[in-house]
Amino acid sequence: MIKLHNLEFKTYLAHETIKKAIEKMAAQINTDYEGKQPVFLVVLNGAFKFASELISQFHGDCTVEFVKMSSYDGTESTGNVITHIPLDFDLEDREIIIVEDIVDSGNTIETLINMIAQGGIANYRVATLFFKPKAYAKEYKIHYTGFEIPKDFIVGYGLDYNGLGRNLNEVYKLKTT
Repeated sequence: MIKLHNLEFKTYLAHETIKKAIEKMAAQINTDYEGKQPVFLVVLNGAFKFASELISQFHGDCTVEFVKMSSYDGTESTGNVITHIPLDFDLEDREIIIVEDIVDSGNTIETLINMIAQGGIANYRVATLFFKPKAYAKEYKIHYTGFEIPKDFIVGYGLDYNGLGRNLNEVYKLKTT
């Protein structure tokens, strides 16, 4: 059990379990992108830890770019996506792998896909460590998923609660009374 700000969280996923899921995703990406030079487009801040582990297991040449977006306030999605650091690289004819920490409503993914589609990309795929299918309200395919989870609020491994918890190697879910 941990406490962040005023909320308590209980252990949900161990570090080893997370690492194994990332290894499985990396193996599939290596197969799908063999001989290609993709751009890993990392959504900050939450995906930094996942992206570092995932990209370090890619066997080919690649580039890494970042965009910073947010849509949460406390434990709830606001429904609005704010871009803090926009895309700033040439997208034309590039293979893009969007690296996201968690996909729930799909609003951030939709915003990003609309952004990159204007740049003349060759194609894109989405890799997320956590996916909440019961919260997902969009039609975009999620190509690589570490874990499908319920609508619980989670922290750790890059995910935060009002800035705290990103550094944790395990994942914790909000304790309900």
